[in-house]
Amino acid sequence: MKILLIAPACDGEDTGESWVAFQWARRLAERHDLTLVTSYKRGHTPMSRQLPQARVIEWPEPVGVGRFERLNSLLQPGYAPFHLRARRWIRARIAAGEVFDVAHQVVPVAMRYPSPAAGLGIPLVIGPVGGSLSSPSAFEAEEGATPWYQRMRKLDSWRMRHDRLLRRTYASAELVVGVADYVQDFLADVPLRRFEVMSETAVEDVPPPVARGTRGGPVRLLHVGRTVRTKGLRDVIRALGQVDDLDVVLDVVGDGNDRTACELLVDELGLRERVRFHGAVPREAVDDFYRRADVFVFPSYREPGGNVSLEAMSWGLPVIVCRRGGPGANVDDTCGFRLAATSPAQLADDTAAAIRRLVTDPVQRATMGAAGRERVLAVHLWDHRVRRMETFYDDLAAGR
Repeated sequence: MKILLIAPACDGEDTGESWVAFQWARRLAERHDLTLVTSYKRGHTPMSRQLPQARVIEWPEPVGVGRFERLNSLLQPGYAPFHLRARRWIRARIAAGEVFDVAHQVVPVAMRYPSPAAGLGIPLVIGPVGGSLSSPSAFEAEEGATPWYQRMRKLDSWRMRHDRLLRRTYASAELVVGVADYVQDFLADVPLRRFEVMSETAVEDVPPPVARGTRGGPVRLLHVGRTVRTKGLRDVIRALGQVDDLDVVLDVVGDGNDRTACELLVDELGLRERVRFHGAVPREAVDDFYRRADVFVFPSYREPGGNVSLEAMSWGLPVIVCRRGGPGANVDDTCGFRLAATSPAQLADDTAAAIRRLVTDPVQRATMGAAGRERVLAVHLWDHRVRRMETFYDDLAAGR
């Protein structure tokens, strides 16, 4: 099959969306006639050298775009010139008689970017897309001041209703893939032709089972992710204050602007001996934390994707997550607790109840952990993602 893959950021040497796009590109190039349209960061290895088995059409990102990484990831200031270049190139190839069986835009994951392949006659797949998930109102008071560029997310729903270029991307796509069901709700005003749910990321492989039943000492809880309010760490700490009769400790891996507030809360609740902040650690060290943990607790209430829950499940850990967003879609009731998120008090109470269940019932811990590992093996490996996407490609090519 001849596939046109569109990924303005694609880099096997990078992290985040660039790395995710590279996973799609590398695997599809092994199985299909792949043309990748992308850009590359200055100073990084171009994709034409990272992916020699594919035809790569690439441009360097504009000068100065990469100076502010967090701002760049949210606003994508280089997307407009990429869109113009990519659309011009695609139209030229079509005019020259080249035929693609399907076009697939895999990133950006956020739904605020029109595709350069929209409306050009190639069956178009968009996604997996997500983002634009708002915080429950009861949590907003604790989130503090939000940078202006993050507040611009509130414009997403307005743009989806009024931006004709953006609406055309989604209305003309043969298939829109969302990271969870909430994406379809967000796109309710757009007449979609077909919608499917699939996480935007996956697990490379599953480590060998960890024998946890014979270990002594306290039950180890683990939270991995940026230490920002939305990731639910404050709620875990408050929950820990409600289970002071249990022999548990909490390892916190990651850093961010909510760490100071979390440390103050730990001191206020007298939990300094039970909560350990490790900050940001190398990737291989994160695996060591998964290996030593007994329960993964990550009640992030605004989590479009949530790859860390998949990682934890691959390590055989039962998980405690929120029902909304990506974790709620990736986890089922056999391998963890999926909690509502209506207020900080409610979330802390329900997290405490879930912790108590898992700490006091080692059989349930082991059963849920094993079920999570099996679920990753059955559903959440990268090979599963690609094979399922290929069934979509086949449907579209047959329909064409």
